[in-house]
Amino acid sequence: MPHIFDQRLAFVVQGAQLERLCTGAIWSEGPVWLREDDAVLWSDIPNNRMLRWSAADGMTVWRDNVEFTNGHTRDLNGDLLHCSHGLRAIVRTPLQGSDGGRILADTPDALVVDRYQGKRLNSPNDVIVKRDGTIWFTDPPYGILSNREGHQAVPEQAANHVFCFNPATGVLTAASAWVQEPNGLAFSPDESLLYVSDTSAALRTDGSGHHHIAVFDVAADNSLHNPRVFAEVSPGLSDGFRVDTQGWVYTSSEDSVQVYHPDGTLLGKIPVPEKVGNLCFGGPQGNQLFIAASTSLYRITLHTQGN
Repeated sequence: MPHIFDQRLAFVVQGAQLERLCTGAIWSEGPVWLREDDAVLWSDIPNNRMLRWSAADGMTVWRDNVEFTNGHTRDLNGDLLHCSHGLRAIVRTPLQGSDGGRILADTPDALVVDRYQGKRLNSPNDVIVKRDGTIWFTDPPYGILSNREGHQAVPEQAANHVFCFNPATGVLTAASAWVQEPNGLAFSPDESLLYVSDTSAALRTDGSGHHHIAVFDVAADNSLHNPRVFAEVSPGLSDGFRVDTQGWVYTSSEDSVQVYHPDGTLLGKIPVPEKVGNLCFGGPQGNQLFIAASTSLYRITLHTQGN
């Protein structure tokens, strides 16, 4: 049962029950809803594969040998964007077919971007698309630190950036390096704010690093301003998160999905029996929260919709 700390959350979680849909992964990440198939795709990063779940088919392996994909999203055309640790790139799976098209496993991927100022990216982690078509992604080093979730390599970038790529012009802009190790990201409903998690505490043993969500003001020219800490997430880290239509932030943590009001108040928690990696809204009405947590995929139906 959800834990309510602020009564503003009560209606949203009224009657909500967490259910485990399937299990069998090592580390689940990057879920994305395929509305045309009533299905969820997500990454099982150490197993180097992408999994698929639908009510009709259950869990299946969608693709093997995927070059350690992590986060996913859909662009304005409905194409599927992947963060590839292995390729150190953003890649695209185009929609195929008529009647709106479908995302098919055997469709060849196309490279979107893999370099900044002539140097290879670190390992793109999570990705979102703004309504103007620009592609925003985080680029921490996690996929090149070892061979577990990518290919070990020496970083070529001098910093861990939040990037903005304009597919219309082909220009990649380093929007910010203020966050030490940027991970999840999401816009507020009006896109005036960009939330970015800092998980720099994840691999450090000296007590340094951060486990918070930062927030930036987004200007009309897509420049970022006034960086500040939005919320400290504990226990664990804000690995990935989503925002609903009223601007509430639903973030991963060690033991739950934590729900934050735009004013920074922790409204409550949705306990999950495994460490949460990432999540997404989906379902026919957009009110089902799909939670990628360690070995499993979970679902809870809420009285709200994803942004």
